[in-house]
Amino acid sequence: MIEPGKLFQLEGGQKRRKLALTFGALERDILGIAEKGTEYTFTQMPRAEYIKQITKILLKDPKLPSEAKTELEKLINAEPFDELRLCNVARNHLLAIIGTFPAEWDLVIAPHTTTSQADGTVRSREFYKGVSVYAEDIRSPFNIGSIFRTAEAMGAEKVYISPFCIDPNHPRAVRSGMGCIETLGWERKSLDELPSDIPIFALETGGTDINEFKFPKEGICIIGSEELGVSPEALHKASYGRVSIPMKGLKASLNVGVAFGILMQKWVEYLNNN
Repeated sequence: MIEPGKLFQLEGGQKRRKLALTFGALERDILGIAEKGTEYTFTQMPRAEYIKQITKILLKDPKLPSEAKTELEKLINAEPFDELRLCNVARNHLLAIIGTFPAEWDLVIAPHTTTSQADGTVRSREFYKGVSVYAEDIRSPFNIGSIFRTAEAMGAEKVYISPFCIDPNHPRAVRSGMGCIETLGWERKSLDELPSDIPIFALETGGTDINEFKFPKEGICIIGSEELGVSPEALHKASYGRVSIPMKGLKASLNVGVAFGILMQKWVEYLNNN
């Protein structure tokens, strides 16, 4: 970490970039995920005081909006003092001034911890047996990671991905998946290789309203690519039917990860009530 006085002496853009990097490093240190060599080791003052000192440097920036200044001043004086929130807010105000905005995979997020029993054993993952999703030709690593994260959270047993789907081990997919790709079972399969002994249905426009759809107790839901949706071949494979999310907007369009989240909530709700 750089001594606050030295940070203050830096000029304009260089100062802002260095402050943004410093706040990011502090966030990781607070969360316990700092990379080796970037931990807080500034012995001259406690970390909390250091954060306040460098925030005061930011407060003198002439490009900092008055609303942002007010927010930062409140966080500095808050009791109890929230180190993480102040660092996060300060870093994002700096990025806004610089003109750089973080992508999902750049966000500083602590990894989810594994739940353990009182005797130290790891609790096994709970899921709805036979509830699976087939991701067909998803191209975005962020979207595939989001799909895994939702599937794990909502209790899907498995994720199937098509031959041309983005690799779930892509660094950005792993980042947005928040550890769920490693936790959730998945297989790459063609449509013809999907199990034939359970219902298969598709999430696509032109189908039964999701509020009226009779979900199967076990089955595979096919979700299509960001650009083309579910393919004609996949719709043919979906012999159990097609389910649609009613929308009122002019565009009537949802991100595939968001649409899948709505689908899983409705499916789980149906399973719990029937």
